[in-house]
Amino acid sequence: MDRCIVIGRGYNYATSFELALKLKELTYVMATSYSSADFRHGPIATVEPGLPVILVMPTGATFEDMLELAGSLREREAELLIISDSLQALSLAKTALPIAATLPEWLSPITAILPGQLLALHLALSKGLNPDIPRGLHKVTRTL
Repeated sequence: MDRCIVIGRGYNYATSFELALKLKELTYVMATSYSSADFRHGPIATVEPGLPVILVMPTGATFEDMLELAGSLREREAELLIISDSLQALSLAKTALPIAATLPEWLSPITAILPGQLLALHLALSKGLNPDIPRGLHKVTRTL
């Protein structure tokens, strides 16, 4: 994988940005993050068969919208990686990344990011990269 799209909405819109950033930092994949609403208005045209699309979609207020998008992406033959607590959603994925459904929706980003972080870790390792020393990442930055 050298590029992918990460999509979230509602509380997990920020999760999609964090996951895209983690993929860039550790694996050097060009990961682009979108909300499901913004993605439908143009960027969906970039989806080709086999393009990895990561959907962060725990159950909650935005779930039905994300489920509809997952169906559209399957029709376009995207390779779906789905982070969810819903068996219905996970059944649409080529790679299912389940999370527990024991938290209120507003806390779901805490659990939703974990499978994404593990994905980035294992992808880095499979590429022969050291996830503890990614190039270009500095833990301390100086600003004036």
